[in-house]
Amino acid sequence: MTDPRRELPSVSALLESPAVGRLMAHAPRAIVVDAVRDAVARARKNPSTAPRGDDEWASAIGDALAARSRPSLRPVFNATGVVLHTNLGRAPLARAAIEAIAAAAAGYSNLEYDIERGARGSRYSHCVSLLTELTGAEDAIVVNNCASALVLALNTVADGKATIVSRGELIEIGGSFRVPDIMAKSGSRLVEVGTTNRTHLADYDAAIAPETGALLKVHRSNFAIDGFVSEASLTDLAALGAERGLPLLHDFGSGLMVSLEAYGLGGEPTARDSVRAGATLTMMSGDKLLGGPQAGIILGASSVIASVRRNPLTRALRVDKLTLAALEATLALYRDTDTALREIPTLAMITAPVERIYERARLAASRIACEVAASEATVGGGAFPTARISSAALSLPDNVEQRLRYGDPAIIGRVADGRCLLDLRSIPEADDTAFVDTVMRALA
Repeated sequence: MTDPRRELPSVSALLESPAVGRLMAHAPRAIVVDAVRDAVARARKNPSTAPRGDDEWASAIGDALAARSRPSLRPVFNATGVVLHTNLGRAPLARAAIEAIAAAAAGYSNLEYDIERGARGSRYSHCVSLLTELTGAEDAIVVNNCASALVLALNTVADGKATIVSRGELIEIGGSFRVPDIMAKSGSRLVEVGTTNRTHLADYDAAIAPETGALLKVHRSNFAIDGFVSEASLTDLAALGAERGLPLLHDFGSGLMVSLEAYGLGGEPTARDSVRAGATLTMMSGDKLLGGPQAGIILGASSVIASVRRNPLTRALRVDKLTLAALEATLALYRDTDTALREIPTLAMITAPVERIYERARLAASRIACEVAASEATVGGGAFPTARISSAALSLPDNVEQRLRYGDPAIIGRVADGRCLLDLRSIPEADDTAFVDTVMRALA
């Protein structure tokens, strides 16, 4: 029997065909050559479905060319119902932040230039006035994420010394990274006190020794412990630190700037709460509940922040002008709470009335010809771990999940009870038309 692969055209023959030649008018020759090789390789793997004729080969090569030309990082629709989905980029940015990025990217800026003095400035001066205004902190500095903020803070105040932390706060964050491992890279030695479920102020006090450099409290933002539990409050730890001459570091994480109690989301402290309680340094994320770009924010006493700025690690962990532009624009929205809740997508999605979510779902379902199902959304991003937010989802057969995921843009939903659910709470309302259009194209 003749091997059907022998009948496949060679790469050189395909490159000489007029149809493939036309592709070279739109893409560099080297990429077209690679696309031809991709198409031939696919045909060799499955000869029964190999293209036949020039037109089919041109189509297959065109598909391979599109795949090679497609960016690795590209937009998706998050229909999972997890608003701050780490795998999907966490917080979508406010329009003001996007415009600020575009303005900063388009040309030069005063990133490290003091216009008033006509001399070199510091990138660490940007966002400081807004952060101090909004949180009550004396000073602030922005680095590239909350984990780096923790490493930098510990390295500044407790390098070569011990840091005391409760066993119940030695958490694991996303990507299997653990607080003890991150702490070890700071140069500070971890001293565990208490137990998983109960740690008292006396446990910290008893562990303080001449080699102690700091006390650390880690906010358990991505899980909850219930039942027979006890923990030392931030206020009590701050008083103990002041009495014993030790700084208190608070890994606050979520970056919540305004209380969401009115929307049924309680128990999460705000940045101002941490500062008011007396933490020497507070570390938090920019791309979680704050709703801005990925960043690590350190708030605290001006004398300690000054030491952080002088730490050589600060340069290694610094942020670029685009991050600073987006963060500053996002923070500015918090000057008016109603504006922040309306204009920052994360907050708008979390606080949207469930009745409005149902209205949007019913309108979308009427176009797609599908059902609307009750759903439960979550905040995600390691915030409000036990909270469930009433929502509504488009309900489709589970066998369409891959077709939706392969759409352009991709639609990421969730499969539950034999159905593919597309939760509207994690879709910004302004994207509804584009979202429904994309669903319909994927299902057509």
